[in-house]
Amino acid sequence: MKLSANFSLSELTKSETATRNGISNVPSALVIEKLQDLVTNILQPLRAKFGTVIVTSGYRSPEVNKSVGGSTTSHHCFGYAADFEVLGMDNKELAVYIRDNLTYTQLILEFYTDGQPESGWVHCSYDAADLKCQTLTARRVNGRTKYDNGIL
Repeated sequence: MKLSANFSLSELTKSETATRNGISNVPSALVIEKLQDLVTNILQPLRAKFGTVIVTSGYRSPEVNKSVGGSTTSHHCFGYAADFEVLGMDNKELAVYIRDNLTYTQLILEFYTDGQPESGWVHCSYDAADLKCQTLTARRVNGRTKYDNGIL
């Protein structure tokens, strides 16, 4: 099933964790609608502007999310979020572009190291009912994830 000109449902639901552990990662019709909103408002505009967008994590069923250690309230479980990179683009530059040019619910530059353009990834969620444009940077501090406001 195509969600847009350049994104398929299978691309947004692919999970090595689900495959490896025999866990279902099939979204409901409502979740598919939310994934379509995410693709239309975030991923497809990035594809049109920059080229290849590589989705590393999209929808996660609650069981898959638990298996990867995700939060029980993760936007991934509802079809609102994806983790991704743009081929050949610094992840911090990508996050800054999204912050400055798109409307979103939450944007997180995750585990990026300055001077290492391919480090980390970008997490972005889109919930049409909650477009608060929250922007965070996630980093590891003493083995735990710490979130700071803004793109650091």
